[in-house]
Amino acid sequence: MDKLLKLLCTNSQFSTAELAAMLGEPEDYIAAQIKEYEAKGVIKGYQAVVNWEDLDDSFVEALIELKVTPKKETGFDEMAQMCMAFDEVESVYLMAGVYDFALIVRGQTMQDIAMFVAKKLSTIEGVVSTGTHFIMRRYKDRGMNLTAFDGDTDERSLIL
Repeated sequence: MDKLLKLLCTNSQFSTAELAAMLGEPEDYIAAQIKEYEAKGVIKGYQAVVNWEDLDDSFVEALIELKVTPKKETGFDEMAQMCMAFDEVESVYLMAGVYDFALIVRGQTMQDIAMFVAKKLSTIEGVVSTGTHFIMRRYKDRGMNLTAFDGDTDERSLIL
């Protein structure tokens, strides 16, 4: 994996000067590399990893498994595009295994997600079956630990 991209995935707020120092490269080279990655669509955007449980902004997320019949001409791509078009759908992944797609879906309540699956998702032509798994708690997201467990913090006093 490209070292620059790995650093940006760790913290997209690193300045080009910081990245250049960490990678031992000139700052103008790093800035040009980032611009090239953005222009080519390698870097699609920058996002914060948020621990939503620490806020009063309540919502529910679910992992939806989707088994489909792919179309002869377009394979799975057309189904992926249809799923991506729904505002409720946060992520769409093509999978290997029993199900063809994994979707991350967000709603205000479990009932909202259940109705989305029943009325919108399962009614798409080509959908064979769905499986809904509600996400109860996030412990780690995109490489970031979101929860401190007992013993995770060092409570020893610094003696000067």
